[in-house]
Amino acid sequence: MPTVTLPDRAALLLDLDGTLLDFAPTPDAVIVPDGLIANLRTIRTRLGGALAIVTGRPIAQVDALLGDAPYAVAGEHGTALRSAPDAPIQHLPLPALPAGWAAQAMAAAACYAGALYEPKAHGFVLHYRQAPTAGAALQAAALDILGDNPDFMLMPAAMAWEAKPVAADKGAAVRALMAQPPFAGRVPVYIGDDVTDLDGIAAAQALGGVGWRVEPVFGTPAGVRAWLQDLTRLRLPI
Repeated sequence: MPTVTLPDRAALLLDLDGTLLDFAPTPDAVIVPDGLIANLRTIRTRLGGALAIVTGRPIAQVDALLGDAPYAVAGEHGTALRSAPDAPIQHLPLPALPAGWAAQAMAAAACYAGALYEPKAHGFVLHYRQAPTAGAALQAAALDILGDNPDFMLMPAAMAWEAKPVAADKGAAVRALMAQPPFAGRVPVYIGDDVTDLDGIAAAQALGGVGWRVEPVFGTPAGVRAWLQDLTRLRLPI
């Protein structure tokens, strides 16, 4: 793994699945490794609070997994934002999932043993990690469900297809977080693993920061966690 140096006065914005946590057969089966939460708390303190999780998961799921380790959380690809531990969750106004889409997506997943339908507040995900040969068929089914609706798009994820509103992206979350304390005035550092993180990486770079994808820089989530552990041993700028 190449040497990766955190810039002075950094703000750290981290994806969750595939970045901090290893993928599991199903989203609710992920494991939070020993020491990760403690390391995140230490880094958050040394960065003056400027540590956020930016994920496709709902904020409640992040809380269940990481507790109070992050200062801020952006969930559902930036459409739900909690800018501080005691702040209310703000929701970006987005179109509701059209009637019948959830039932159609659920039926599509049911056609393939091991495939999984995951509901989202404004979309859905079709997972095929346990049905790897069903990827193309599930993509076709999802595209058929979306049809020509201009408000929604289909995005590839890790062994999954996610239907989401066009207006929802992680770049908007990065820009919103970096506009307010304790992130404002710092250098954004975004780390993510797949195509859904490209908007976050681009936003961090546009704001004068850096964006790293997991595989070429850290190798695996274990590499990210090892790097974070190394950060706890250093005297970080505040």
